[in-house]
Amino acid sequence: MNEKPNIVLIMADNLGWGELGCYGGGALRGAPTPRIDALAKEGLLLQNFNVESDCVPTRSAFMTGRHPIRTGALQSLAPGQPQGISPWEVTLAQVLRDQGYRTAMYGKWHLGDRPGRYPNDRGFEDWYGIPRTTDEVMYQTGFRYDASVVEPAQIMAGKAGEPAADVSVYDEIARRMIDEELVRRGIEFLNAVHSKAAPFFLFLPLVNLHYPTLPHPDFDGKSGYGGSADCMMELDHRVGSVLDALDALALKEKTLFIFCSDNGPEFRDPWRGTAGPWRGTYHTAMEGSLRVPCIMRWPDHILPDRTSNEIVHVTDLFSTLIGVVGAEVPTDRPIDGIDQSEFLFGNAETSKREGFPFFIKDELRAVKWRDWKLHYYWEPEVNESKGKLESPYLFNITVDPKEEHDIATANSWAWVAMSRLVDEFKASMKEFPNTEPGAEGPPKR
Repeated sequence: MNEKPNIVLIMADNLGWGELGCYGGGALRGAPTPRIDALAKEGLLLQNFNVESDCVPTRSAFMTGRHPIRTGALQSLAPGQPQGISPWEVTLAQVLRDQGYRTAMYGKWHLGDRPGRYPNDRGFEDWYGIPRTTDEVMYQTGFRYDASVVEPAQIMAGKAGEPAADVSVYDEIARRMIDEELVRRGIEFLNAVHSKAAPFFLFLPLVNLHYPTLPHPDFDGKSGYGGSADCMMELDHRVGSVLDALDALALKEKTLFIFCSDNGPEFRDPWRGTAGPWRGTYHTAMEGSLRVPCIMRWPDHILPDRTSNEIVHVTDLFSTLIGVVGAEVPTDRPIDGIDQSEFLFGNAETSKREGFPFFIKDELRAVKWRDWKLHYYWEPEVNESKGKLESPYLFNITVDPKEEHDIATANSWAWVAMSRLVDEFKASMKEFPNTEPGAEGPPKR
């Protein structure tokens, strides 16, 4: 492909498969989502887009094209603990910048909270947002909170080549306002770079719907169904604002626009979300954890009003976007992402991916292959685990979407195929050792 598109990617936080109108939710959940629903009609809606178990591993998989077990980005950790991705990892932003892209990120990073690991150190020219996660706004209202022991969370900013710095306290008031500010800065970036010769990559990992779901004052009470529904309506509005800005700048046809979520829905009350027909929430290996919304639009390249149940993984975004811009993925390490360009542009009806292993932290919990799911551990609800199974459970998720009826005995042929996939992945990890969490350099071979 000769044309290098602009790329805008908006990532929602903990948005379940069943929340949007175009995925069966919307008004049925008390929160109409007309702007995102209209976006789905203009492009490709993926019904089988798969992510990792929580915020950190999914963002690592997107940024590096590698399963988090390889990168050491295994889970969310407390401030100051080794987390995120090693400086040795090559990020999508770095690859695009090397291809002449202008790059900016406004939002939640969660891939490193110390110098050398902030977004402005990892390929983004400009960054404003939070280094970790949103529930930290609850510190100040926590029982007997002691700021001398744990400092208040901060909103930060940084530019490439300069140190990142604290901007303001990230508290419950700031949480209500932050998505508005992230989108404002994103639109400001579009206005600044749209007339330049270079293409751009704008990454907007927004805060909604992460708990606590505290909507902007303009949306507080708007749904009549509580804070989570109000925040859903706000999220829809924020996405619409970015789409309107692209239209106003005549950038719609020149821009590959992606909207997705980083995880399945929240499991905690009163913020619990829904994965629609799928069972489970994030932090599990259930389909409700793996599958999240993903919509892609690029006029004249991606066919409109298309829906697909083909398997796509978040690592595939890395390889696909690199392929679209004519760059090469790193060759000195295993890249798990698959270039799905032919499928994305309608030149192939099927995805190039048949399945993938699913880890939580460093445990292989499940493997997904075609329309089969094999569970090595059983945890249908968070903190309700049977532990490792003596005999894995096998489900066909087409006929049994809630994963309720183990049919391993009668369908051991599928188990054999899935075991081969796992064996190949384990052999790759043996040949290319995984990076330890917090490591600064490449793993020793």
